[in-house]
Amino acid sequence: MSDRLNNLVNRLEGVTKRLENVSVGNGMGSSPKVNGAPLAANVQNYDSEVVPVLQEYASLSKKIGGDVATHSNLVLDAFNAQRHVIILACKCKQPDDATLAGLIKPLSEKIQAITAFREKNRASKFFNHLSAIGESVTALGWVTVKPTPVPYIREMSDAGQFYTNRVLKDFKEKDTTHVDWVKAWLQTLNKLQGYVKQVYTTGLTWTVQGTNPSSEVGSTSAPPPPGPPPPPQVDDVGSAGDSESSRAALFADLNKGLSVTSGLKKVTDDMKTHKNPNLKSHGVVTGNKTSNATSAAGKSKQEVKKPPMKALQNKKWIVEYFDNDTVTIDKTEPKQTVYIYKCNNTTVQVKGKVNSVVLDTSKKTNVVFDETIATFDVINCQSVKCQVSYKAPTVSIDKTDGCLVYLSKEYANTRIVTAKSSEINISIPEGNDFKEIPIPEQFVTLWDEKKGKFVTSISDIVA
Repeated sequence: MSDRLNNLVNRLEGVTKRLENVSVGNGMGSSPKVNGAPLAANVQNYDSEVVPVLQEYASLSKKIGGDVATHSNLVLDAFNAQRHVIILACKCKQPDDATLAGLIKPLSEKIQAITAFREKNRASKFFNHLSAIGESVTALGWVTVKPTPVPYIREMSDAGQFYTNRVLKDFKEKDTTHVDWVKAWLQTLNKLQGYVKQVYTTGLTWTVQGTNPSSEVGSTSAPPPPGPPPPPQVDDVGSAGDSESSRAALFADLNKGLSVTSGLKKVTDDMKTHKNPNLKSHGVVTGNKTSNATSAAGKSKQEVKKPPMKALQNKKWIVEYFDNDTVTIDKTEPKQTVYIYKCNNTTVQVKGKVNSVVLDTSKKTNVVFDETIATFDVINCQSVKCQVSYKAPTVSIDKTDGCLVYLSKEYANTRIVTAKSSEINISIPEGNDFKEIPIPEQFVTLWDEKKGKFVTSISDIVA
């Protein structure tokens, strides 16, 4: 028995030595380091979970080329800035508001550059690709979100779903590289969400006994471990340019750090009913109206008004920034598309047959067109009206409040797709008049024992 036990011990020792030799030979015997210091476990988890799928997205972007490849360089910069914030959190103690603003400023600037590149290249043939990234990359702002960063990442990921679906629709029958590109990007956001859920469930945490973070403002970290070759270097994309005022306000608040709540009004003891019983008889606590009005005025931002433009770029008609005007496009071809952006109180008429028409971020705007080969899309609009003179196979309405669509006698061949929208009505011809039909907004989901799944139907209130 003793000999058998000794033989077993010797065999185990031999296996252990071989495993150690393999680890050392593969460079796995020691932890990864940055600037000579071992990486924290949270950073190593990030590199193992998020970086591989991010590199896959970058590799596919390089394969597609053009604006997509250029855009991916900016995305890699943003993810590296996010990684640097995680490194700082692992070695520094909780910073004050001013220092925190300085620490996350590089990340904010990288995200702004991504969205600005999209705005600058609206005429790009890969605009849907750029928009898919631009709408969802703000998920990297989770580092400032407490106590629920995971739902925030999920919400930002869903924000780009409209454009990822368009990419899938346009290329699923043409080039599977673009389909794989969409899957890689969504997988990157999913991995980031899983990582944050596992490591920073209630928000980014700092090291209690860490170093002073003030000295880290303006510093940069080493890039993550190398994966597939990065996209090739490209010429400077130029200045970020003017982005939408709402995004500018968002990033301005991000740069404030925890001081974003500094503008909230403080409730003093004389305003509290439990400490001042006389207030109960009045029912209303009045504050300083003057200061409130001044604060509101200071926070409002005037959006820079751009000159209206109507132009044909390649095979794409661009109609944007018209206000209280009438625009007519009469020289059209079936291969052309029409993109209407940020128009207000304007009527746009498109004559002839075109491939598609898109109405984006407009208010009280009317669109009249003869025929589309593919789709008519309404995105992020308010109180708009649209008329199909002849035929449109698909009408897609997304993130819109108030849309009335007039269809022709060919309405039976039109498919209506709506998402995250309200007050949508379809008007169809009936005799010498039109019949208006509302699109349901409220649904009921119940478990079906026979089918073994949830079944969704229109609410009885709507029906």
